[in-house]
Amino acid sequence: MKTLFRIAIDGPGGAGKSTIAKRVAKILDMTYIDTGAMYRAAAYKIKKEIPHISELDLNLINDSEEYKQIKEIIEKMDIDFKDGLIRVDGEIVEDKIRTPEISMLASGISKLPIVRIYLGDIQKKISSANNVVMDGRDIGTNIIKDAELKIYLTASLKVRAKRRYDELKEKGKIENFDEILEDIRKRDFQDQARELNPLKKAEDAIELDTTNMNIEEVVNFIIREAEKIKRNKIN
Repeated sequence: MKTLFRIAIDGPGGAGKSTIAKRVAKILDMTYIDTGAMYRAAAYKIKKEIPHISELDLNLINDSEEYKQIKEIIEKMDIDFKDGLIRVDGEIVEDKIRTPEISMLASGISKLPIVRIYLGDIQKKISSANNVVMDGRDIGTNIIKDAELKIYLTASLKVRAKRRYDELKEKGKIENFDEILEDIRKRDFQDQARELNPLKKAEDAIELDTTNMNIEEVVNFIIREAEKIKRNKIN
């Protein structure tokens, strides 16, 4: 039986999960899975098929026509990662899913059981057969409960907003900083308050505040913890 080593990285938006997880996976020669991108991709597809929908609508749709439409879209949708790019039904959506609008819609649809169960099953299947570094908001508490290493990344709200602002600016997208900060504040509340698998630190996770840390410091910390666990397994 194949011996697996899985790293679960959770935390709120702007904490640096994707950047850190990607680098850790590359250094350790593991598979990187960005689960947040999967929810964003699903949100993008839903918005494309139902243009009028917003995160506010999602509080009201339980047995509505929109819910039935979302269920149908999710069941037919194909999400995959190739060459580090995420595709939805064959369309590369890497840049299209990084907007504040899609971010908020992703948080909204993540409350819907049909979406969380569908994407969660895909994530569990991948992690049960591969050495993965997987980041998201419920990886250590739901998707890989028995992960060999669990990290909970956080940072101050202002620092997280600044990181998101700089990320968008680097891609040529000019956004209002105060709006980004407010979007992240709302997203935090939505993620922590949702009924199904809310954002929270796993009891056995290492919490790491990255407010005053750079990328290399965080990556090196996680690498050291991973190597420590691997050595203990051998001994």
